[in-house]
Amino acid sequence: MPKRLDKDQFYALMASSDDAQLRKSIWNLYWRGSAAMRQRIEAELGPKTAVHRSKSEKEAVDPQWLLDEVTDFAELARSGAYIAGNRRVSPRERTRWRFRFQRLVADAERALGSADPEDLADAVAVMELLVDLACEMRSYDYFRSEDPIEAARFVVSDAVALMWSRIRDTWGFSDFAARGAPQLIAWESPHGWTRIGDGRVAQKETSLATVLASMLTAPDMWIGFAASYLRCLDEIERARHSAPKRKSQSAAQAGRQLAYSLAEWNQLLHDKLEGSEAEDLLQKLDRHPALGY
Repeated sequence: MPKRLDKDQFYALMASSDDAQLRKSIWNLYWRGSAAMRQRIEAELGPKTAVHRSKSEKEAVDPQWLLDEVTDFAELARSGAYIAGNRRVSPRERTRWRFRFQRLVADAERALGSADPEDLADAVAVMELLVDLACEMRSYDYFRSEDPIEAARFVVSDAVALMWSRIRDTWGFSDFAARGAPQLIAWESPHGWTRIGDGRVAQKETSLATVLASMLTAPDMWIGFAASYLRCLDEIERARHSAPKRKSQSAAQAGRQLAYSLAEWNQLLHDKLEGSEAEDLLQKLDRHPALGY
Protein backbone atom coordinates (compact mmCIF):
# COMPACT_ATOMS: atom_id res chain seq x y z
CA MET A 1 0.00 0.00 0.00
CA PRO A 2 1.47 3.41 -0.95
CA LYS A 3 2.57 5.51 2.01
CA ARG A 4 0.19 8.32 2.84
CA LEU A 5 1.45 11.92 2.43
CA ASP A 6 1.91 13.96 5.57
CA LYS A 7 0.22 17.36 5.93
CA ASP A 8 3.15 19.40 4.60
CA GLN A 9 3.54 17.15 1.55
CA PHE A 10 -0.19 17.29 0.87
CA TYR A 11 -0.30 21.09 1.10
CA ALA A 12 2.71 21.35 -1.20
CA LEU A 13 0.89 19.18 -3.73
CA MET A 14 -2.22 21.36 -3.45
CA ALA A 15 -0.21 24.54 -4.03
CA SER A 16 0.06 23.82 -7.74
CA SER A 17 -3.76 23.73 -8.15
CA ASP A 18 -6.08 26.71 -8.40
CA ASP A 19 -9.57 26.83 -6.86
CA ALA A 20 -11.25 25.45 -9.97
CA GLN A 21 -8.94 22.46 -10.08
CA LEU A 22 -9.46 21.76 -6.39
CA ARG A 23 -13.23 21.92 -6.80
CA LYS A 24 -13.02 19.48 -9.71
CA SER A 25 -10.84 17.09 -7.69
CA ILE A 26 -13.24 17.16 -4.74
CA TRP A 27 -16.20 16.63 -7.08
CA ASN A 28 -14.53 13.56 -8.62
CA LEU A 29 -13.92 12.10 -5.17
CA TYR A 30 -17.50 12.87 -4.17
CA TRP A 31 -19.11 11.50 -7.33
CA ARG A 32 -16.99 8.34 -7.62
CA GLY A 33 -16.61 7.61 -3.89
CA SER A 34 -18.59 5.40 -1.57
CA ALA A 35 -21.62 6.62 0.36
CA ALA A 36 -19.49 7.02 3.48
CA MET A 37 -16.95 9.12 1.57
CA ARG A 38 -19.71 11.36 0.18
CA GLN A 39 -21.08 11.89 3.69
CA ARG A 40 -17.64 12.85 4.98
CA ILE A 41 -17.14 15.37 2.18
CA GLU A 42 -20.62 16.82 2.79
CA ALA A 43 -19.84 17.11 6.49
CA GLU A 44 -16.56 18.93 5.78
CA LEU A 45 -18.11 21.33 3.27
CA GLY A 46 -21.33 21.96 5.22
CA PRO A 47 -21.99 23.65 8.57
CA LYS A 48 -19.62 22.57 11.31
CA THR A 49 -22.13 22.48 14.14
CA ALA A 50 -23.08 19.06 15.50
CA VAL A 51 -26.78 19.83 15.22
CA HIS A 52 -26.59 19.67 11.41
CA ARG A 53 -25.07 16.19 11.35
CA SER A 54 -27.53 13.36 10.95
CA LYS A 55 -27.31 10.07 12.76
CA SER A 56 -26.36 8.29 9.54
CA GLU A 57 -23.44 10.68 9.01
CA LYS A 58 -22.12 9.97 12.48
CA GLU A 59 -22.34 6.23 11.97
CA ALA A 60 -20.95 6.09 8.43
CA VAL A 61 -17.45 4.66 8.14
CA ASP A 62 -15.41 4.37 4.97
CA PRO A 63 -13.32 1.17 5.41
CA GLN A 64 -10.59 2.35 3.01
CA TRP A 65 -10.10 5.63 4.85
CA LEU A 66 -10.21 3.84 8.18
CA LEU A 67 -7.60 1.33 7.05
CA ASP A 68 -5.26 4.19 6.15
CA GLU A 69 -5.78 5.79 9.56
CA VAL A 70 -5.29 2.58 11.53
CA THR A 71 -2.18 1.70 9.50
CA ASP A 72 -0.76 5.13 10.28
CA PHE A 73 -1.65 4.82 13.98
CA ALA A 74 -0.01 1.39 14.25
CA GLU A 75 3.14 2.58 12.48
CA LEU A 76 3.45 5.55 14.82
CA ALA A 77 2.92 3.36 17.89
CA ARG A 78 5.51 0.79 16.79
CA SER A 79 8.02 3.52 15.98
CA GLY A 80 7.82 4.81 19.55
CA ALA A 81 6.15 8.09 18.60
CA TYR A 82 3.72 7.89 21.52
CA ILE A 83 6.58 7.26 23.98
CA ALA A 84 9.62 9.20 22.80
CA GLY A 85 7.82 11.93 20.91
CA ASN A 86 7.42 12.76 17.27
CA ARG A 87 6.39 15.89 15.43
CA ARG A 88 3.43 13.96 14.05
CA VAL A 89 2.18 13.18 17.59
CA SER A 90 1.65 16.16 19.87
CA PRO A 91 2.18 15.91 23.66
CA ARG A 92 -1.60 16.10 24.11
CA GLU A 93 -2.13 13.21 21.67
CA ARG A 94 0.45 11.12 23.51
CA THR A 95 -1.51 11.39 26.74
CA ARG A 96 -4.85 10.77 25.00
CA TRP A 97 -3.83 7.81 22.84
CA ARG A 98 -6.41 5.52 24.43
CA PHE A 99 -9.28 7.72 23.26
CA ARG A 100 -8.06 7.52 19.69
CA PHE A 101 -7.64 3.76 20.03
CA GLN A 102 -11.19 3.44 21.37
CA ARG A 103 -12.56 5.50 18.51
CA LEU A 104 -10.70 3.40 15.95
CA VAL A 105 -12.09 0.21 17.50
CA ALA A 106 -15.62 1.63 17.46
CA ASP A 107 -15.21 2.64 13.81
CA ALA A 108 -13.85 -0.81 12.97
CA GLU A 109 -16.84 -2.49 14.58
CA ARG A 110 -19.23 -0.27 12.62
CA ALA A 111 -17.31 -0.95 9.42
CA LEU A 112 -17.56 -4.69 9.95
CA GLY A 113 -21.27 -4.43 10.63
CA SER A 114 -22.18 -2.18 7.72
CA ALA A 115 -19.58 -2.74 5.00
CA ASP A 116 -20.74 -3.97 1.63
CA PRO A 117 -19.27 -7.37 0.68
CA GLU A 118 -16.77 -5.69 -1.65
CA ASP A 119 -15.61 -3.40 1.19
CA LEU A 120 -15.43 -6.13 3.82
CA ALA A 121 -11.78 -6.97 3.06
CA ASP A 122 -10.74 -3.47 4.20
CA ALA A 123 -12.91 -3.67 7.32
CA VAL A 124 -11.39 -7.04 8.20
CA ALA A 125 -7.87 -5.70 7.61
CA VAL A 126 -8.60 -2.84 10.02
CA MET A 127 -9.64 -5.17 12.82
CA GLU A 128 -6.70 -7.50 12.14
CA LEU A 129 -4.32 -4.56 12.56
CA LEU A 130 -5.95 -3.51 15.83
CA VAL A 131 -5.85 -7.05 17.26
CA ASP A 132 -2.22 -7.50 16.16
CA LEU A 133 -1.35 -4.25 17.90
CA ALA A 134 -3.27 -5.27 21.04
CA CYS A 135 -1.37 -8.57 21.22
CA GLU A 136 1.93 -6.73 20.93
CA MET A 137 0.90 -4.26 23.63
CA ARG A 138 1.14 -7.00 26.25
CA SER A 139 4.92 -7.11 25.78
CA TYR A 140 5.92 -3.78 24.22
CA ASP A 141 5.58 -0.34 25.75
CA TYR A 142 4.04 1.53 22.85
CA PHE A 143 2.15 3.86 25.20
CA ARG A 144 2.64 5.27 28.68
CA SER A 145 0.37 2.87 30.52
CA GLU A 146 0.84 0.05 33.02
CA ASP A 147 -1.86 -1.97 31.27
CA PRO A 148 -2.67 -0.51 27.84
CA ILE A 149 -5.43 -3.01 26.95
CA GLU A 150 -7.28 -2.22 30.17
CA ALA A 151 -6.74 1.51 29.60
CA ALA A 152 -8.11 1.26 26.06
CA ARG A 153 -11.11 -0.85 27.20
CA PHE A 154 -10.44 -3.23 24.29
CA VAL A 155 -11.98 -6.69 24.67
CA VAL A 156 -9.99 -8.65 22.10
CA SER A 157 -12.19 -11.75 22.18
CA ASP A 158 -15.32 -9.69 21.44
CA ALA A 159 -13.62 -7.97 18.51
CA VAL A 160 -12.42 -11.27 17.06
CA ALA A 161 -15.85 -12.86 17.51
CA LEU A 162 -17.45 -10.03 15.54
CA MET A 163 -14.89 -10.25 12.76
CA TRP A 164 -15.05 -14.05 12.49
CA SER A 165 -18.85 -14.04 12.39
CA ARG A 166 -18.87 -11.45 9.60
CA ILE A 167 -16.30 -13.40 7.57
CA ARG A 168 -18.17 -16.69 7.97
CA ASP A 169 -21.56 -15.21 7.14
CA THR A 170 -20.34 -13.20 4.13
CA TRP A 171 -17.55 -15.23 2.54
CA GLY A 172 -18.51 -18.71 3.68
CA PHE A 173 -16.98 -21.33 5.92
CA SER A 174 -13.95 -22.16 3.76
CA ASP A 175 -12.65 -18.58 3.81
CA PHE A 176 -13.44 -18.34 7.51
CA ALA A 177 -11.41 -21.46 8.31
CA ALA A 178 -8.52 -20.35 6.11
CA ARG A 179 -8.32 -16.99 7.89
CA GLY A 180 -9.39 -18.04 11.35
CA ALA A 181 -6.93 -20.90 11.90
CA PRO A 182 -3.72 -18.83 11.61
CA GLN A 183 -5.36 -16.04 13.61
CA LEU A 184 -6.24 -18.46 16.40
CA ILE A 185 -2.62 -19.61 16.52
CA ALA A 186 -1.25 -16.06 16.47
CA TRP A 187 -3.69 -14.44 18.89
CA GLU A 188 -4.84 -17.01 21.43
CA SER A 189 -3.96 -16.09 25.01
CA PRO A 190 -5.05 -18.46 27.81
CA HIS A 191 -5.03 -15.71 30.44
CA GLY A 192 -6.43 -12.89 28.35
CA TRP A 193 -4.78 -9.89 26.75
CA THR A 194 -4.44 -7.48 29.66
CA ARG A 195 -1.13 -7.39 31.48
CA ILE A 196 -2.50 -7.50 35.01
CA GLY A 197 -5.33 -9.94 34.36
CA ASP A 198 -7.75 -8.08 36.59
CA GLY A 199 -10.20 -5.30 35.91
CA ARG A 200 -13.29 -4.62 33.82
CA VAL A 201 -11.74 -5.70 30.54
CA ALA A 202 -10.30 -8.95 31.90
CA GLN A 203 -13.70 -9.89 33.32
CA LYS A 204 -15.27 -9.60 29.86
CA GLU A 205 -12.61 -11.60 28.03
CA THR A 206 -12.95 -15.20 26.96
CA SER A 207 -10.56 -17.48 25.12
CA LEU A 208 -10.63 -17.60 21.34
CA ALA A 209 -11.10 -21.36 21.65
CA THR A 210 -14.42 -20.69 23.39
CA VAL A 211 -15.38 -18.12 20.74
CA LEU A 212 -14.56 -20.59 18.00
CA ALA A 213 -16.41 -23.50 19.61
CA SER A 214 -19.61 -21.47 19.64
CA MET A 215 -19.27 -20.83 15.90
CA LEU A 216 -18.67 -24.42 14.79
CA THR A 217 -22.25 -25.61 14.85
CA ALA A 218 -21.92 -28.85 12.83
CA PRO A 219 -19.49 -31.83 12.85
CA ASP A 220 -18.30 -30.97 9.32
CA MET A 221 -17.31 -27.52 10.55
CA TRP A 222 -15.16 -29.00 13.30
CA ILE A 223 -13.47 -31.32 10.81
CA GLY A 224 -12.95 -28.55 8.26
CA PHE A 225 -11.48 -26.13 10.77
CA ALA A 226 -9.26 -28.84 12.29
CA ALA A 227 -7.84 -29.61 8.85
CA SER A 228 -7.09 -25.91 8.25
CA TYR A 229 -5.51 -25.67 11.71
CA LEU A 230 -3.21 -28.61 11.03
CA ARG A 231 -2.15 -27.11 7.70
CA CYS A 232 -1.12 -23.97 9.57
CA LEU A 233 0.91 -26.03 12.04
CA ASP A 234 2.60 -27.75 9.09
CA GLU A 235 3.57 -24.34 7.69
CA ILE A 236 5.00 -23.30 11.05
CA GLU A 237 7.12 -26.43 11.21
CA ARG A 238 8.38 -25.99 7.65
CA ALA A 239 9.40 -22.41 8.48
CA ARG A 240 11.29 -23.63 11.54
CA HIS A 241 13.17 -26.23 9.50
CA SER A 242 14.29 -23.55 7.06
CA ALA A 243 15.59 -21.32 9.88
CA PRO A 244 19.31 -21.37 10.86
CA LYS A 245 20.27 -24.27 13.15
CA ARG A 246 21.34 -21.94 15.93
CA LYS A 247 17.67 -21.08 16.36
CA SER A 248 16.59 -24.67 16.99
CA GLN A 249 16.54 -24.27 20.77
CA SER A 250 14.37 -21.15 20.58
CA ALA A 251 12.12 -22.97 18.09
CA ALA A 252 11.62 -25.81 20.57
CA GLN A 253 10.77 -23.30 23.28
CA ALA A 254 8.35 -21.57 20.92
CA GLY A 255 6.70 -24.92 20.24
CA ARG A 256 6.15 -25.56 23.94
CA GLN A 257 4.71 -22.07 24.36
CA LEU A 258 2.41 -22.63 21.41
CA ALA A 259 1.20 -25.93 22.86
CA TYR A 260 0.44 -24.17 26.13
CA SER A 261 -1.43 -21.32 24.45
CA LEU A 262 -3.50 -23.72 22.33
CA ALA A 263 -4.10 -26.38 24.99
CA GLU A 264 -7.79 -25.51 25.41
CA TRP A 265 -8.42 -25.61 21.67
CA ASN A 266 -6.54 -28.89 21.27
CA GLN A 267 -8.63 -30.43 24.06
CA LEU A 268 -11.82 -29.22 22.39
CA LEU A 269 -10.75 -30.93 19.18
CA HIS A 270 -10.24 -34.16 21.09
CA ASP A 271 -13.64 -33.88 22.73
CA LYS A 272 -15.37 -33.32 19.37
CA LEU A 273 -13.41 -35.61 17.04
CA GLU A 274 -12.57 -38.69 19.12
CA GLY A 275 -14.40 -41.66 17.68
CA SER A 276 -15.34 -39.78 14.51
CA GLU A 277 -14.30 -40.36 10.93
CA ALA A 278 -11.68 -37.61 11.39
CA GLU A 279 -9.82 -39.25 14.25
CA ASP A 280 -6.73 -39.44 12.04
CA LEU A 281 -6.48 -35.66 12.41
CA LEU A 282 -6.12 -36.11 16.16
CA GLN A 283 -3.31 -38.61 15.69
CA LYS A 284 -1.44 -36.08 13.63
CA LEU A 285 -2.16 -33.34 16.16
CA ASP A 286 -0.94 -35.41 19.12
CA ARG A 287 2.52 -35.79 17.66
CA HIS A 288 2.84 -32.56 15.74
CA PRO A 289 6.40 -31.17 16.03
CA ALA A 290 5.19 -27.56 15.78
CA LEU A 291 3.67 -28.05 19.24
CA GLY A 292 6.95 -29.32 20.68
CA TYR A 293 6.02 -33.03 20.52
